[in-house]
Amino acid sequence: MGVFLFLYLPFNYLSRMKNVFLFLPLLILPFITLAQEVKNISVDTLSTEVDSLYREDQFYVGFGFNLLLNRPKGVTQSGFSGGLHFGFTRDMPINKRRNKAIGLGLGMSINSYGFNMLIDEKDGQTTFTEIEDSYDTNRLTSYLIEAPLEYRWRTSTASNYKFWRIYTGVRLGYVFWSRSNYIADDITIREKNLDALDKIRYGLTFTFGYNTFNFHVYYSLNSFFDGTLENSMEDVGLNPLKVGIMFYIL
Repeated sequence: MGVFLFLYLPFNYLSRMKNVFLFLPLLILPFITLAQEVKNISVDTLSTEVDSLYREDQFYVGFGFNLLLNRPKGVTQSGFSGGLHFGFTRDMPINKRRNKAIGLGLGMSINSYGFNMLIDEKDGQTTFTEIEDSYDTNRLTSYLIEAPLEYRWRTSTASNYKFWRIYTGVRLGYVFWSRSNYIADDITIREKNLDALDKIRYGLTFTFGYNTFNFHVYYSLNSFFDGTLENSMEDVGLNPLKVGIMFYIL
Protein backbone atom coordinates (compact mmCIF):
# COMPACT_ATOMS: atom_id res chain seq x y z
CA MET A 1 0.00 0.00 0.00
CA GLY A 2 2.94 2.34 0.66
CA VAL A 3 3.74 2.41 -3.05
CA PHE A 4 0.29 3.38 -4.24
CA LEU A 5 -0.02 6.19 -1.70
CA PHE A 6 2.65 7.93 -3.74
CA LEU A 7 0.14 8.49 -6.55
CA TYR A 8 -1.87 10.86 -4.37
CA LEU A 9 0.94 13.35 -3.84
CA PRO A 10 -0.19 16.70 -5.29
CA PHE A 11 1.66 17.82 -8.39
CA ASN A 12 2.62 21.08 -6.67
CA TYR A 13 5.03 19.08 -4.52
CA LEU A 14 7.03 17.80 -7.50
CA SER A 15 9.76 20.31 -6.76
CA ARG A 16 10.38 18.33 -3.58
CA MET A 17 10.89 15.02 -5.37
CA LYS A 18 14.35 14.71 -3.89
CA ASN A 19 12.99 14.29 -0.37
CA VAL A 20 10.34 11.82 -1.52
CA PHE A 21 12.87 9.59 -3.26
CA LEU A 22 15.19 9.68 -0.23
CA PHE A 23 12.58 8.62 2.32
CA LEU A 24 10.17 6.46 0.29
CA PRO A 25 12.46 3.40 0.29
CA LEU A 26 12.56 3.54 4.11
CA LEU A 27 8.77 3.41 4.21
CA ILE A 28 8.37 0.60 1.68
CA LEU A 29 11.30 -1.65 2.60
CA PRO A 30 9.69 -3.06 5.80
CA PHE A 31 6.66 -4.23 3.80
CA ILE A 32 8.88 -5.82 1.14
CA THR A 33 10.98 -7.55 3.79
CA LEU A 34 7.88 -8.80 5.61
CA ALA A 35 6.40 -10.17 2.39
CA GLN A 36 9.68 -11.90 1.60
CA GLU A 37 9.85 -13.47 5.08
CA VAL A 38 6.29 -14.77 4.79
CA LYS A 39 7.16 -16.21 1.41
CA ASN A 40 10.27 -17.91 2.80
CA ILE A 41 8.33 -19.95 5.34
CA SER A 42 8.79 -23.65 4.67
CA VAL A 43 6.16 -25.19 2.44
CA ASP A 44 5.90 -28.10 4.90
CA THR A 45 4.74 -25.66 7.58
CA LEU A 46 1.85 -24.48 5.47
CA SER A 47 0.90 -27.52 3.48
CA THR A 48 2.01 -31.03 2.65
CA GLU A 49 1.45 -30.29 -1.02
CA VAL A 50 3.91 -28.55 -3.33
CA ASP A 51 2.53 -26.18 -5.93
CA SER A 52 3.87 -27.59 -9.18
CA LEU A 53 2.32 -24.68 -11.11
CA TYR A 54 3.97 -21.90 -9.12
CA ARG A 55 4.75 -18.47 -10.56
CA GLU A 56 7.38 -16.01 -9.39
CA ASP A 57 8.03 -12.29 -8.98
CA GLN A 58 4.71 -10.91 -10.16
CA PHE A 59 4.80 -7.62 -8.22
CA TYR A 60 7.81 -5.34 -8.49
CA VAL A 61 9.08 -2.09 -6.96
CA GLY A 62 12.26 -0.38 -8.11
CA PHE A 63 14.32 2.65 -7.16
CA GLY A 64 17.16 4.17 -9.12
CA PHE A 65 19.35 7.09 -10.07
CA ASN A 66 18.72 8.69 -13.45
CA LEU A 67 21.74 9.52 -15.57
CA LEU A 68 21.34 11.52 -18.77
CA LEU A 69 23.51 10.34 -21.64
CA ASN A 70 23.91 11.91 -25.08
CA ARG A 71 23.95 15.42 -23.60
CA PRO A 72 25.03 18.49 -25.59
CA LYS A 73 28.44 19.89 -24.72
CA GLY A 74 28.16 22.13 -21.67
CA VAL A 75 24.95 20.56 -20.34
CA THR A 76 25.54 18.80 -17.02
CA GLN A 77 23.34 17.18 -14.40
CA SER A 78 22.83 18.93 -11.10
CA GLY A 79 21.14 18.00 -7.86
CA PHE A 80 19.43 14.68 -7.29
CA SER A 81 17.92 12.78 -10.24
CA GLY A 82 15.88 9.80 -9.12
CA GLY A 83 13.25 7.38 -10.30
CA LEU A 84 10.60 5.05 -8.90
CA HIS A 85 8.77 2.34 -10.82
CA PHE A 86 6.30 -0.31 -9.71
CA GLY A 87 3.67 -2.60 -11.15
CA PHE A 88 2.53 -6.14 -11.89
CA THR A 89 4.11 -8.65 -14.26
CA ARG A 90 2.30 -11.82 -15.33
CA ASP A 91 4.84 -14.62 -14.99
CA MET A 92 4.32 -17.26 -17.71
CA PRO A 93 6.71 -20.26 -17.37
CA ILE A 94 7.78 -21.84 -20.65
CA ASN A 95 9.41 -25.08 -19.45
CA LYS A 96 8.43 -27.97 -17.20
CA ARG A 97 10.78 -26.97 -14.37
CA ARG A 98 9.27 -23.44 -14.53
CA ASN A 99 12.63 -21.74 -14.04
CA LYS A 100 12.33 -20.08 -17.46
CA ALA A 101 9.48 -17.73 -18.20
CA ILE A 102 8.14 -14.81 -20.16
CA GLY A 103 6.95 -11.83 -18.14
CA LEU A 104 4.47 -9.30 -19.47
CA GLY A 105 3.33 -6.50 -17.22
CA LEU A 106 1.85 -3.10 -16.60
CA GLY A 107 3.15 -0.46 -14.23
CA MET A 108 3.98 3.14 -13.56
CA SER A 109 7.22 5.11 -13.46
CA ILE A 110 7.97 8.49 -11.90
CA ASN A 111 11.25 10.21 -12.75
CA SER A 112 12.99 13.47 -11.94
CA TYR A 113 16.01 15.00 -13.72
CA GLY A 114 18.09 17.99 -12.69
CA PHE A 115 20.34 19.77 -15.20
CA ASN A 116 21.57 23.19 -16.30
CA MET A 117 19.41 23.45 -19.42
CA LEU A 118 16.41 25.79 -19.44
CA ILE A 119 13.32 24.51 -21.26
CA ASP A 120 10.84 27.16 -22.33
CA GLU A 121 7.89 27.31 -24.72
CA LYS A 122 7.01 30.44 -26.67
CA ASP A 123 4.40 30.69 -29.41
CA GLY A 124 4.16 26.91 -29.63
CA GLN A 125 7.93 26.52 -30.02
CA THR A 126 10.17 24.84 -27.44
CA THR A 127 13.56 26.41 -26.78
CA PHE A 128 16.55 24.85 -25.00
CA THR A 129 19.20 27.09 -23.49
CA GLU A 130 22.28 26.26 -21.44
CA ILE A 131 22.09 28.11 -18.12
CA GLU A 132 25.27 30.01 -17.35
CA ASP A 133 24.01 31.94 -14.31
CA SER A 134 23.20 30.48 -10.91
CA TYR A 135 19.70 29.21 -10.21
CA ASP A 136 17.76 27.61 -7.36
CA THR A 137 15.92 24.84 -9.22
CA ASN A 138 15.86 23.49 -12.73
CA ARG A 139 14.17 20.12 -13.03
CA LEU A 140 12.22 17.95 -15.45
CA THR A 141 9.68 15.51 -14.01
CA SER A 142 7.76 12.83 -15.90
CA TYR A 143 5.01 10.33 -15.10
CA LEU A 144 4.74 7.25 -17.32
CA ILE A 145 2.56 4.21 -17.86
CA GLU A 146 4.89 1.32 -18.71
CA ALA A 147 4.63 -2.20 -20.11
CA PRO A 148 7.67 -4.42 -19.45
CA LEU A 149 8.32 -7.56 -21.51
CA GLU A 150 11.00 -9.88 -20.11
CA TYR A 151 12.70 -13.19 -20.64
CA ARG A 152 13.23 -14.66 -17.17
CA TRP A 153 15.75 -17.23 -15.96
CA ARG A 154 16.06 -18.25 -12.31
CA THR A 155 17.17 -21.09 -10.04
CA SER A 156 13.83 -21.33 -8.23
CA THR A 157 11.88 -24.49 -7.45
CA ALA A 158 8.39 -25.06 -6.09
CA SER A 159 9.77 -25.15 -2.54
CA ASN A 160 12.77 -22.80 -2.77
CA TYR A 161 12.03 -19.10 -2.52
CA LYS A 162 15.60 -17.82 -2.32
CA PHE A 163 17.18 -18.02 -5.74
CA TRP A 164 19.33 -16.32 -8.35
CA ARG A 165 17.60 -14.51 -11.19
CA ILE A 166 18.52 -12.90 -14.50
CA TYR A 167 15.73 -11.03 -16.25
CA THR A 168 16.27 -9.15 -19.49
CA GLY A 169 13.91 -7.52 -21.94
CA VAL A 170 12.35 -4.31 -23.18
CA ARG A 171 10.08 -1.71 -21.63
CA LEU A 172 7.57 0.41 -23.53
CA GLY A 173 6.24 3.54 -21.90
CA TYR A 174 4.02 6.55 -22.45
CA VAL A 175 4.53 9.91 -20.72
CA PHE A 176 1.06 11.04 -19.67
CA TRP A 177 2.24 14.04 -17.63
CA SER A 178 5.44 16.08 -17.54
CA ARG A 179 6.68 19.37 -16.20
CA SER A 180 9.82 21.49 -16.33
CA ASN A 181 10.40 23.81 -13.38
CA TYR A 182 12.94 26.65 -13.34
CA ILE A 183 13.39 28.98 -10.35
CA ALA A 184 16.06 31.67 -10.06
CA ASP A 185 15.78 34.77 -7.86
CA ASP A 186 12.38 36.31 -8.80
CA ILE A 187 12.04 34.34 -12.04
CA THR A 188 9.88 31.23 -12.25
CA ILE A 189 9.28 29.34 -15.50
CA ARG A 190 7.03 26.29 -15.46
CA GLU A 191 5.93 24.35 -18.51
CA LYS A 192 3.55 21.38 -18.39
CA ASN A 193 3.14 18.54 -20.87
CA LEU A 194 5.94 19.67 -23.14
CA ASP A 195 5.11 19.35 -26.83
CA ALA A 196 8.75 18.73 -27.76
CA LEU A 197 9.10 15.76 -25.41
CA ASP A 198 8.83 12.37 -27.11
CA LYS A 199 6.00 10.82 -25.09
CA ILE A 200 6.57 7.32 -26.45
CA ARG A 201 9.47 5.80 -24.52
CA TYR A 202 11.18 2.48 -25.16
CA GLY A 203 14.34 0.92 -23.83
CA LEU A 204 16.26 -2.14 -22.72
CA THR A 205 16.16 -3.62 -19.21
CA PHE A 206 18.43 -5.96 -17.26
CA THR A 207 17.93 -7.29 -13.73
CA PHE A 208 20.37 -9.52 -11.84
CA GLY A 209 20.35 -10.59 -8.22
CA TYR A 210 19.63 -13.03 -5.43
CA ASN A 211 16.59 -13.19 -3.16
CA THR A 212 15.37 -9.74 -2.05
CA PHE A 213 17.92 -7.33 -3.52
CA ASN A 214 18.51 -7.14 -7.26
CA PHE A 215 20.59 -4.85 -9.45
CA HIS A 216 18.50 -3.21 -12.18
CA VAL A 217 19.40 -1.20 -15.29
CA TYR A 218 17.19 0.55 -17.84
CA TYR A 219 18.54 2.35 -20.91
CA SER A 220 16.27 4.43 -23.13
CA LEU A 221 16.82 3.78 -26.83
CA ASN A 222 15.17 7.05 -27.85
CA SER A 223 16.10 10.53 -26.65
CA PHE A 224 13.82 12.89 -24.77
CA PHE A 225 13.76 15.80 -27.19
CA ASP A 226 14.05 16.52 -30.89
CA GLY A 227 15.58 19.98 -30.88
CA THR A 228 18.80 21.98 -30.73
CA LEU A 229 20.54 23.87 -27.97
CA GLU A 230 20.36 27.61 -28.73
CA ASN A 231 23.84 28.29 -27.36
CA SER A 232 25.64 25.88 -29.70
CA MET A 233 22.97 24.48 -32.09
CA GLU A 234 23.86 20.94 -30.96
CA ASP A 235 21.14 18.30 -30.83
CA VAL A 236 19.58 18.23 -27.36
CA GLY A 237 19.32 14.43 -27.23
CA LEU A 238 19.24 13.22 -23.60
CA ASN A 239 18.92 9.43 -23.28
CA PRO A 240 18.07 8.37 -19.72
CA LEU A 241 20.01 5.56 -18.06
CA LYS A 242 18.46 4.33 -14.81
CA VAL A 243 20.65 2.35 -12.42
CA GLY A 244 19.20 1.04 -9.17
CA ILE A 245 17.68 -1.84 -7.22
CA MET A 246 14.57 -3.94 -7.78
CA PHE A 247 12.41 -5.74 -5.24
CA TYR A 248 10.03 -8.57 -6.14
CA ILE A 249 7.01 -9.75 -4.16
CA LEU A 250 5.30 -13.09 -4.74
